[in-house]
Amino acid sequence: MKAHLLFRDRDAEIVYPDVDGRARPGVRPGDGASPNSPARLDAPVDLVADLGLEQLFAAMAGGDAFLGAVARQVVLAPLGDLDTIGYRQAALHDTLVHRDAVQAIYDLVVGAIDGERRNFFGLFTRSPESILHRSSEVMAFFVGVLRQLRSLAEHHADRFESEAFTTLFSMLSKELSDDYFAEVDAHLKRLRFSGGVLVSAELGGGAHGASYVLRAPNQPTGRRHLRDLFGAGHAHTVVVADRDEAGLQTLGQLRDRGVNLVADALARSVDHILAFFRLLRMEIGFYLGAAELHRVLASKGEPVCVPEVLPTTAQAWSARGLVDVCLSLTTTEPVVGNDVDADAVPLVMVTGANQGGKSTFLRSVGQAQLMAQCGLFAGATSLRLSIAEGCFTHFKREEDTSMTHGKLDEELYRMRAIVDQVAPGSVVLCNESFSATNESEGSEIGRQVVQALVDCDVRVFFVTHFFDLADGFARQAATPVRFLRAERGVEGSRPFHLVEAPPRRTGYGEDVYRRVFGDQAAR
Repeated sequence: MKAHLLFRDRDAEIVYPDVDGRARPGVRPGDGASPNSPARLDAPVDLVADLGLEQLFAAMAGGDAFLGAVARQVVLAPLGDLDTIGYRQAALHDTLVHRDAVQAIYDLVVGAIDGERRNFFGLFTRSPESILHRSSEVMAFFVGVLRQLRSLAEHHADRFESEAFTTLFSMLSKELSDDYFAEVDAHLKRLRFSGGVLVSAELGGGAHGASYVLRAPNQPTGRRHLRDLFGAGHAHTVVVADRDEAGLQTLGQLRDRGVNLVADALARSVDHILAFFRLLRMEIGFYLGAAELHRVLASKGEPVCVPEVLPTTAQAWSARGLVDVCLSLTTTEPVVGNDVDADAVPLVMVTGANQGGKSTFLRSVGQAQLMAQCGLFAGATSLRLSIAEGCFTHFKREEDTSMTHGKLDEELYRMRAIVDQVAPGSVVLCNESFSATNESEGSEIGRQVVQALVDCDVRVFFVTHFFDLADGFARQAATPVRFLRAERGVEGSRPFHLVEAPPRRTGYGEDVYRRVFGDQAAR
């Protein structure tokens, strides 16, 4: 049995329940490979921290750490396949419309997994007979759960429209037929061996037994009953004395040899069903986490839309009312949305007032890219973007307290790590990069790095307070650039809104200084 809720042609190989990884500066979607492939096991710690994704995972978890772990793995493994993205978008729509039904399936599967762990603990002995006994009990329990699962599937099948869920329900109805349950029940009844174990063997070398085969018990007939009743026929019986421990041990070994193969086969069947339950829990869990995130954002009145995702070659990136979803999850105030039109524009430079919402906008771009490419909705009234072959962040860091590297060295080191992984069609988000040095040097470094990335068909969103850097790109005509500027409100207020406008020399740092130290200090 296969779930196929995240991929049309295969199950998602999500690590159960979570994975620890080491830092890397970005994550590359590739062709939608499984989240636990070698490229996925290095968790992009920088990406999570820079974009504030911990808040996103916590909201999707809704208090369930398992859902948060699944959300982390799926979101950090963005897809490069338009067909699979659409496949997930349709399944998510079904989840939002029929959340109670999806929740009922999830709860049933969780109950099966927890029940197996709590009620059917492994015995200290690992003899074939003990394995057979436990496996029989677990299988009987799982059969009851499978009956309920099929009932839920048949009850809700007509209400769902997505290919993912309709295929799942069809599979459950087809494979979990009445004939299947009848056959399983018959096998379990036979494996109780209420009439004893019938084993055949041959005499091998050294007068040892060989070729042990478990036989189906003889079915009594009327003629056989008459022979037994009147003592007809011959039987050879070996009686083991009560205190003959060696004899009892030998009989136990003979029984174990007989049931060994069937015990192994039944244990494998139990493991197969348990693996299906675990996989179904993980894949449904992603959609339930997305539904919980949608509920939270909708309750706050934040915009939510299904993004239009295009091939990398389309070079699309435009949005209306784009918000920082993770910021919204941490504040009670409404978050200001921004518009951006950067279709066929490889470089977006963001300048303007200090503390005017530039970094917030940059985070919203990265969040939207990742959410769209894993099949989620986006925090915007509308969003149209191309698949990014990789998403990387280069945000400024605090001073290295170990004094191992200077701030500029550390920035260059992280940029080198990005350059080693970046590919054409990637997106790089830079927030005040190379600001650890003076404006002249920082602008020159930034200009060369940005130009090299753009020349390699990498889209760059660059937030800077260096006027020389921004103005240098404004005065040249070789590279198409879109300039956004954080507005300054009346009397130095911050509306946190970005408008399309050329850079200015001032970032209005006096406003921030006056706000902190007062008007008198500003004079």
